[in-house]
Amino acid sequence: MTVRTSVASRPATDHRVVLAIVSIGVLLSSLDLFIVNVALPDMARDLGAADLSGLSWVLNAYAIVFAALLVPAGRLGDRGSNRTVFLLGLGLFVLGSGLCALAWNVPSLVGFRVAQAVGAAMLTPSSLGLVLATTPAASRATAVRLWVAFGGLGAALGPVIGGLLVEIDWRWVFLVNVPIGLAAIVLGLRKLPDSRGDGGPLPDMVGALLLIGAIATMILALVKGHDWGWTSPGVLLAFAAAVVFGVGFIVSSARHHSPILDPALLRAPNFTLMATNGVFFQVAFAGMLLSIVLWAQNVWEWSALRTGLAIAPGPLVVPIVAILAGRLIARVGAGPVIAAGGAAFAAGLLWWASAITLEPDYAGGILGGMLVTGLGVGLTLPTAFAAGTAGLPPQRFATGSAVLSAARQIGLAVGVAVVVATLGSPVGPHETLEAFQRTWYVTAAIAVLAGWIGLGTRKPRVIAAQPDPEVA
Repeated sequence: MTVRTSVASRPATDHRVVLAIVSIGVLLSSLDLFIVNVALPDMARDLGAADLSGLSWVLNAYAIVFAALLVPAGRLGDRGSNRTVFLLGLGLFVLGSGLCALAWNVPSLVGFRVAQAVGAAMLTPSSLGLVLATTPAASRATAVRLWVAFGGLGAALGPVIGGLLVEIDWRWVFLVNVPIGLAAIVLGLRKLPDSRGDGGPLPDMVGALLLIGAIATMILALVKGHDWGWTSPGVLLAFAAAVVFGVGFIVSSARHHSPILDPALLRAPNFTLMATNGVFFQVAFAGMLLSIVLWAQNVWEWSALRTGLAIAPGPLVVPIVAILAGRLIARVGAGPVIAAGGAAFAAGLLWWASAITLEPDYAGGILGGMLVTGLGVGLTLPTAFAAGTAGLPPQRFATGSAVLSAARQIGLAVGVAVVVATLGSPVGPHETLEAFQRTWYVTAAIAVLAGWIGLGTRKPRVIAAQPDPEVA
């Protein structure tokens, strides 16, 4: 059977136009991971939540469902049409956003957030699948770096935009997605090419359910470990369920003729290496972001908006570095650039450990480390994602990118757990400073480890998409 991955029945679209359209969806889904955090107190007051612990499921439900569905959604796009999956996912995300703004209590809000997460899981891998399928082989690495950079903008803009919108009403945190998402859907219907999938038999649906169960229960255990207790029956049961589901997924994949995760993917150049790097670097990234937010708000007693503005310079560096890094990669290779990114990220954390004081001093304490960690993210994340996808066969673009994205989500959950564990419950200002310094030292070591893993990156042979004879 001949695999076709090019434009099927509409005029060819410039790959830069495709990147611009799908990046809107990626930006919205990434933005939503960060924008909601600052609105939680206002949501609690308006919806009558007794405390923030119950409302935390507004964040946790999104994170669990998003991570769990990424790989099955990617396989769905590779089998059928990434254009269709992307537009359906974006439509569901926009619908979920509008419903979140109409939520009347906490359970309804959590339910609508799940709908958002399903849409985000559908649009994320299919968006990169479209970019890779329409971009010339020589330009794919640059396109992937830009795709990742747009996701990084969500981290920069989320707390700031969230803080501004909460001043109006917390419901605008969700409503802002609707007009932007609808505009992207209209453009997508007109401009996005219909890249064909392999059109093969239905993939292993039992394996898909087992994979969803494995990732969902693992993320559940990680995000609730602190609240429930790491040795509590709930957390231990969740970890045990993750192992059982994971083993079942491996067995099912080995026996099925069309597995959700093709074992050949794991043998693609740099793929497994970059997935591993993604887990460790996202542990460090989550630790960095959560720790500095906690420091600014709990120790320096800054508002959410002021904290968001303080964080913004770091992530805003990411797109600039992602673009400029291309020349450096061409000269020294991806491995040294990823290693340098891990070292730079660690240097920013060590900056905080040595420079931050109990008295607020943004310029002397936070800003320098924020910019250096931004440099590290810009060197590492886009480069690692490009290296991980460069050797993928065209008919597995979306599935491969979904696996890499899922690895990053697992890393984020682990990173939060690491921060909670290393901070502990310090008493008094000096113990608090020592606890945060300890957290930054541990997180810096993890960033260096991620960079060392990335140093093993090899230059893969880029696989070009086959031309469609009906179009040619």
